[in-house]
Amino acid sequence: MRKTVSALLVSTLVLSACGGFRDSRVNPFNWFGRAEPAPVTLANEETNPLIPTRTGLFSSNRNRDAYFGQPIDTVSDLVIERVPGGAIIRATGVASVQGIYDVRLTPVSDQETAVDGVLSYRLEGVPRVGTPQGAPATREVIVARKVTDQTLAGARTIRVEAERNALQTRR
Repeated sequence: MRKTVSALLVSTLVLSACGGFRDSRVNPFNWFGRAEPAPVTLANEETNPLIPTRTGLFSSNRNRDAYFGQPIDTVSDLVIERVPGGAIIRATGVASVQGIYDVRLTPVSDQETAVDGVLSYRLEGVPRVGTPQGAPATREVIVARKVTDQTLAGARTIRVEAERNALQTRR
């Protein structure tokens, strides 16, 4: 019995130290790679965002679901964590001023589907009026969003965009 336990303990230590499993595709922590910088595309809208598209008494587009977030200045970190039934996208950003609240990862596409294999989100938050800039550590925000396996089915790349940069990670 002592020999069996000793042999199991030694083999466990040897396998964990070699790092072979850590770098393999079998390890669920390696299903998405490290975040890498990506170019930022600026939106060139032809419509005025201040004019509502549908108004009226019987309109289904009421202001109760309106989100007035603005893009965060930069994205500094992007981590994808696998969970049962999907993944958690966790993004860290640095805002241009202190006091950002209601931070969200909003999908770029309307149906939250992958376009050409890329699932894109925008890092947005609502700024407080009249707040100072402050040190970068006081302007840091962290937000997470859970996505299902159905959403990830067509995605080979997950991209998070900010005002001045974007990060993406590939499977």
